[in-house]
Amino acid sequence: MKAAIYDEFGGADVLQVREVDDPPVGPDTVLVRTRATSVNPVDHKVREGYLRGAFPHHLPIIPGWDVAGVVEAVGPAVRTGLTVGDEVFGYVRRDDVCFGTAAELVPAPERTVVRRPANVSFEEAAAVPLAGGTAYQALVEALAVRPGERVLVHAASGGVGHFAVQIAKHLGAHVIGTASPGNHAALRELGADEVLDYHSGPVSEQLTEPVDAVLDLVGGDALTDAPRQVSGGTRIASVIDPDTVRGLGGTYVFVRPDRDTLDALRELVEDGHVRVVLSGVFDLDDIAEAHRAVEKGNGLGKVAVTV
Repeated sequence: MKAAIYDEFGGADVLQVREVDDPPVGPDTVLVRTRATSVNPVDHKVREGYLRGAFPHHLPIIPGWDVAGVVEAVGPAVRTGLTVGDEVFGYVRRDDVCFGTAAELVPAPERTVVRRPANVSFEEAAAVPLAGGTAYQALVEALAVRPGERVLVHAASGGVGHFAVQIAKHLGAHVIGTASPGNHAALRELGADEVLDYHSGPVSEQLTEPVDAVLDLVGGDALTDAPRQVSGGTRIASVIDPDTVRGLGGTYVFVRPDRDTLDALRELVEDGHVRVVLSGVFDLDDIAEAHRAVEKGNGLGKVAVTV
């Protein structure tokens, strides 16, 4: 099969696209013929070796944790009801880093994939699982957002952020996002009630009143300022710095593979409550450029890769 792969940690230039052996299909694994994947900031962090303390890594590594495609084979112990030919999407994070999703065939543990949203392209579907799952688990589980609450989303125009704005709005919240001025209008179209410029000083000083909950996707000054942004000081979720957010009394979120989360995201997309925004679509042969685009940042939404 054809796959993106790297033999050593480093910058985007270590990525190659070449023929590799087909992956194994375990007893509780669904083999997916990939139609699209996406690139997330965590992908270049893995590629640079920053997550070696969190997961076992086995070089060479095929990058990627998002997939959308068609079921090619089903392991004999799979009990999810998926069959050959089903169109699926998923967040294929295994317990180690080796077999990623930037490949023609992906061995996906059954807990990581479900039927994909029927009303979007494979590229749009592939953009949802990791980023959308992060937003969903942060807002619904970690922060338990309720109707009428004021919710602040930092980096609201990014991959996770643009989903978080829409999900929080669907939950009935008054949504405030932070972003560069060029993305303010687009965020309002996605449902943000207010948008603040994070270049204009501490966000706590820009708010007319404290919010009920904060989702931090930036870290740094935005996170250390969070206790002054939120009423009560501790209803904070962050995906960036576990020690800092836990020290503030908040919750660190690292999205976990979960079929219920994926099913909820599929329903939100199919019902029109969440729109997928793609800032770029690349071919697999150009995956190094896709990684560079994500590292550069500033685009609205997600970067997808057609396989």
